[in-house]
Amino acid sequence: MAAVKELNDRARLVGINHVALEVGSIEEALSFYGQLFDLSLRGRSGKMAFIDLGDQFINLSESRTQGPDEQRHFGLVVDDKEKVRRRLKQAGIKTLPGQGVEFRDPWGNRVQIVEYANIQFTKHKAVLEGMGCTDLHKSPAAIEELSRKGIAIKEG
Repeated sequence: MAAVKELNDRARLVGINHVALEVGSIEEALSFYGQLFDLSLRGRSGKMAFIDLGDQFINLSESRTQGPDEQRHFGLVVDDKEKVRRRLKQAGIKTLPGQGVEFRDPWGNRVQIVEYANIQFTKHKAVLEGMGCTDLHKSPAAIEELSRKGIAIKEG
């Protein structure tokens, strides 16, 4: 019984509020990411910029000094990953080997692109509406994955 009590005394992880990316230049980073994604700037402060992701954000921080990470990465959820693949190609940005869509930004940050429809990640209807993403839907496999975790979502 003591083990159960101990588990209940810990905070539960609920989500990620933001990811901080170190870049060499805020202006260059906004330009780089702006050619790939429809960005909404939440704000700026000194050597930082904040890109809005609805109820989350990316913090760009001008301070990158170390080399690229080999395997460490972060995943961005998009409405259509093939649009990103096309924009990467148009911009001359090489994707990393594999079946997915992954690339490195000019500062060595490894970015993985995942499509909203195909993963268990979900946003509340009000957040999606606020983001103008009312046409997003989940694949049957993603709905099943959510259902197995006791998270029921209604499509349509």
